[in-house]
Amino acid sequence: MVSLKFLTLAVTACLTIGSPVPLPAGFHLSVREDRPFNTSLPNVTIFATGGTIAGSASSSDQTTGYQAGALGVDILIDAVPQMWNVSNVRGVQVANVGSESITPEILLNLTHQVQRELDSPYCQGVVITHGTDTLEESSFFLDLTIRSEKPVVFVGAMRPATAISADGPINLLEAVTLAADPGARGRGTMIVLNDRISNAFYTTKTNANALDTFKAVEQGFLGFFINIKPIFYFAPTLPVNKPYFDVTNATSLPQVDILYGYQALNPALASAAVESGTKGLVLAGMGAGGWTTPGQKAIDEVVKNNGTAVVYSRRPMDGYVEPSDSSGYGGGFLNPQKARIMLQLALYAGFEDAQMKTLFEFDG
Repeated sequence: MVSLKFLTLAVTACLTIGSPVPLPAGFHLSVREDRPFNTSLPNVTIFATGGTIAGSASSSDQTTGYQAGALGVDILIDAVPQMWNVSNVRGVQVANVGSESITPEILLNLTHQVQRELDSPYCQGVVITHGTDTLEESSFFLDLTIRSEKPVVFVGAMRPATAISADGPINLLEAVTLAADPGARGRGTMIVLNDRISNAFYTTKTNANALDTFKAVEQGFLGFFINIKPIFYFAPTLPVNKPYFDVTNATSLPQVDILYGYQALNPALASAAVESGTKGLVLAGMGAGGWTTPGQKAIDEVVKNNGTAVVYSRRPMDGYVEPSDSSGYGGGFLNPQKARIMLQLALYAGFEDAQMKTLFEFDG
């Protein structure tokens, strides 16, 4: 088996642009071994989409400016042979891109493949490797579109695979261990990074660089890992009023855009978004969803003239946006990027005004 140290050096030399890193004396490339099926272990499928966890840089101390999505899922699996001690692992390459390049079409394809895998009696859980920049959006999407009690675990990394102390291998091992654990059933889609287990519904990326970045500050974590073993704080539970959207036959989603609130914001951006084809707008408002008076006039006009659906969210990382007195819906606890996903799915499902209010303005 190729060692992780050799792996990170080798992929750096072969897959990146820059000065190659010399291989240590005595190392040689070996072929991946065929693993026998262990009937005593659960079966976990890893769906790979790219991101930093599959990233490669030109030096081992480079943690920015690397190539995301440089390594395939087989290389990620080979780098963590300990996974074979907890499950029979199968890898599926869905995409291999930085997460800023994830599209609705990729998300729908991923959802369809994950649902089919979970429907199989031979699968006990799935793991999705993903870039961290938009991981919270993709995991939220699957949390709303997958129907299964089996564990669905998103995992990423803040350092590329070639970095000193890369966090990807241990994150992946913990994610597979969680997906194989019967105690992880019935908890919805989860996120694993930095020894923490969090739920996809509320968790967000709170820091652009730090390892300890994925948090739901108000709602808290679901659990953590000790010696790669998941320890839960609570019995299985789901967010209040979490909906389910059936996208089995979906091939595309309505366009929804986010407008950012700021002093003297440009009111014309609302109509420009509508003219470009948007069917819904999410407003990242100031404070608890505030919008300027001229800006609100423009919003009212696009709602009246075009029937554009509008959700009020907030710029601050946390907080609650109450039901709207204006032409739109209060986004509750959802941040703008999650509210956008929810609105896309609601528009796809054909929700009318009353259903939108129940969806976004439910207050417990």
